[in-house]
Amino acid sequence: MPIYEYQCNRCDKEFEDIVSNAQDLPSCPSCGSADTRKLMSCACRSRNGDGGGDYSGASYGGGGGGCAGCSGGSCASCH
Repeated sequence: MPIYEYQCNRCDKEFEDIVSNAQDLPSCPSCGSADTRKLMSCACRSRNGDGGGDYSGASYGGGGGGCAGCSGGSCASCH
């Protein structure tokens, strides 16, 4: 099953969830609100083109902070 990214409209928390039906919107794990929305996810690709995994924040996630699964600037630890 795919992992989707969501954002809570009440507390603005971003989170990921595995859902069996892409149409179902999960509740926010932070505040419990059912008022969530699905985010547009970025595709992951290696900067060096060989699939080796140079997933720095500049090339993954749209700008400097890593993906929603990472807290740092490098996604290599979670992808």
